[in-house]
Amino acid sequence: MTGAGGALGGAIAERLAADGRPVAVVDVDHASAQATAARIASAGCTALAIGCDLRDASAIGTAFAEAEREIGPVDVLVNNAAVFPSGPFVDVSLDTLDDTIAVNQRACFVAAQLAARSMVATGGGVIVNIASIVWHGRWDNMSPYVTAKGAIVAMTRALARELGPHDIRVNAVAPGAFPTAAEVAQHPDLDAYEREILAAQALKRRGRSEDVASLVSFLSGSESSFITGQTINVDGGQAYH
Repeated sequence: MTGAGGALGGAIAERLAADGRPVAVVDVDHASAQATAARIASAGCTALAIGCDLRDASAIGTAFAEAEREIGPVDVLVNNAAVFPSGPFVDVSLDTLDDTIAVNQRACFVAAQLAARSMVATGGGVIVNIASIVWHGRWDNMSPYVTAKGAIVAMTRALARELGPHDIRVNAVAPGAFPTAAEVAQHPDLDAYEREILAAQALKRRGRSEDVASLVSFLSGSESSFITGQTINVDGGQAYH
């Protein structure tokens, strides 16, 4: 899975490993990938840390080849990595847009294509794309991120339709406002931001990484064998209008 060195990605990787899956822990920060892999190994599970800049399509291919060589054919892909630029739409540079699309959407497309080729050959599999509730359109100053995450939702439906005959299921998970390092960077008044989030949610607590990890686990397993093409919000019942 990509972006597995962060808090949310690490929790997903650890949950999939606990489910009995060997996990390729891919992150642009190799040290953070190694830290996640070490936690998984300390629990008696199998993990392989891979440093990879997802902006480079050839590097994604190299990472896939290493993962398949070391831990076997991919049967579950989780596309989680993302960057979070912020600023007024009128000031967004093309470089910022291109970088956001490259990491948040194009890399998902490339990784899904590589995974699908392997899954077709082995008889099926699961792709889970981590989208975001921002695609509902309530957030300002995040236009490149919203654009990329909206594309993830559309891509999920397109791939589910095309890959279904090969017994490959494709779903998206859209987390709400989870406490992350990006949140700290984007919101100088965290107390005010948290009050705003809790006021918008039906459930009056912040989300935990495990809330997303448990859904990814479900979508990756046999109990969700008739679910595909869906985007499922994990947002505490947040209002969008």
